[in-house]
Amino acid sequence: MRIIVEHNQERWNGALAPLSGAHVLQSYEWGQTKAQVGWRARRLLFLDEESGKPRAAASLLRRQLPRLPLAVAYVPKGPALDHGDLPLAEAVLARVEEEARRARAIFVKIDPDVRADSEQGVAFRQLLRRRGWRASPEQIQFRNTLLSDLTLDEDALLAGMKSKTRYNVRLAARRGVTVRAGSLDDLPIFYRMYSETSQRDDFIIRPLDYYRRLWETFLRAGMAHLLLAEVESEPVAGLLLFRFARTAWYMYGASTNRQRQRMPNHLLQWEAMRWAKAQGCTTYDWWGAPDLLDESDPLWGVYRFKAGFGGEFAPHIGAWDFPVSRSLYWLYGVAMPRVLKLMRRRHGLAA
Repeated sequence: MRIIVEHNQERWNGALAPLSGAHVLQSYEWGQTKAQVGWRARRLLFLDEESGKPRAAASLLRRQLPRLPLAVAYVPKGPALDHGDLPLAEAVLARVEEEARRARAIFVKIDPDVRADSEQGVAFRQLLRRRGWRASPEQIQFRNTLLSDLTLDEDALLAGMKSKTRYNVRLAARRGVTVRAGSLDDLPIFYRMYSETSQRDDFIIRPLDYYRRLWETFLRAGMAHLLLAEVESEPVAGLLLFRFARTAWYMYGASTNRQRQRMPNHLLQWEAMRWAKAQGCTTYDWWGAPDLLDESDPLWGVYRFKAGFGGEFAPHIGAWDFPVSRSLYWLYGVAMPRVLKLMRRRHGLAA
């Protein structure tokens, strides 16, 4: 193979899109937006020596550690390649490891969408272990997800839903819920609902400026779509889909505490699936599912809602780290968090 560093946005996305495992987090735009929080992207294309056809891609993000000549590296939801082609996978991993050494990274993390319940997943994990990679204790993205097959027609998609979910989709329409496409001007409204959701469901979000840049970049590129559910012209819920190649990801969802009895989120998701299908997407990725299908899991309620739409549970191999320096990796991942936790306790700060 021939390996090049690609700097052109159109060429990168065009090479990435046909590859197996192509993900929106490997897109040029994602690396571009992560620069606002200190990450720098180095985009590697692996080309067939004879045909020049792309066989793999890895958008490697690097972030310098404060006041240290060291860094951490991450290939979000990548690298993209046929993970069942083990010689190819080994060559790509070798280059990723080499890039991490050159960048003076303590470690490099990957978390490709490789099914844990497949022969390919088993073989790829064995390859990772042989090369010194470790299953990471820190998952940046969700390990697992649910997937809906959008190649089915709308009647089949509705028939595949649980009866209660299908009923609630129709109930929302009868009770006056409408869904419209949002614009850039609606992003502050969506963020307010997202902030309300974070407070209600107890998760941390970033400031508006971060999301505005991220969302605007993808909306302007035609790689995202905002939908708002309204009751009598009042927004009560919303979602933001990301789209790349032939997959749509339900990445951001928001709702208020108003009009919940009208089931706006059910109609909202159905319209999102219809939109993604109309755009030529073949897969609807629900972006997040429990590690274990057990009612004690914090994501169980979210999982039940998503599963009601007929999505298939898809367990993935999760994040894997390659420690460039084992001692520094231990300090970064084990010792320092313990020290910081102890300091917080002594000063009466929350963890």
